[in-house]
Amino acid sequence: MMYYGNGMNGWAMFFMIVNSLLFWSLVIAGIAAIVRYTGRAAQSGGAVRHARSPQQTLAERFARGDIDEEEYRRRQQVLDTIPANGPGD
Repeated sequence: MMYYGNGMNGWAMFFMIVNSLLFWSLVIAGIAAIVRYTGRAAQSGGAVRHARSPQQTLAERFARGDIDEEEYRRRQQVLDTIPANGPGD
């Protein structure tokens, strides 16, 4: 690094400040990413979540009381008539 007299010139000071800000920004972003990743892994129990089927979702809504028996049976019948690959396949 070139010195100007017994100190640094303005550009050297500018780049030193920019480098310091970039370094600490990367450190903080890395810590935030680690916290976010470990929080997500702990929240899911470390296991991969499997998607619920429409029938399971319907059964849960019925169990919670969101829909009545008539609505449950009507929707279950509709789900039973849809092909396994989905509509249009």
